[in-house]
Amino acid sequence: MLIQELGDIQNFGTMENEKNNKIYKSGELVVDDDLKKVIVEGKEVKLTPTEFNILKFLTKNKGIVYSIDKIYENVWEDEAYGADNIIAVHIRHIREKIEINPKEPKYLKVIWGIGYKIENI
Repeated sequence: MLIQELGDIQNFGTMENEKNNKIYKSGELVVDDDLKKVIVEGKEVKLTPTEFNILKFLTKNKGIVYSIDKIYENVWEDEAYGADNIIAVHIRHIREKIEINPKEPKYLKVIWGIGYKIENI
């Protein structure tokens, strides 16, 4: 069992439980794609569908920095045109919901001049 859990941790934060739910984790942040739930430190957090999709994309690919355009293209599946404000507002809202102190985020980090990532905790 422990070997399976270690293998899951190394699989970019992806785990599959008995129901084949896709679960993406970073520390105490859990994104359950099938149930469309986000749990942070044991508490469920309510996100809009767009916020959920952004967080799922970044958590699924934790540790990788994505530009605003790449986030937009992956979440909306469309060409990014003027996406800076759209993504920045959604990121701010996500941080307000998942971070204890949004001004000093633990999970959702900005890499100035490059983009955003979920910290690989």
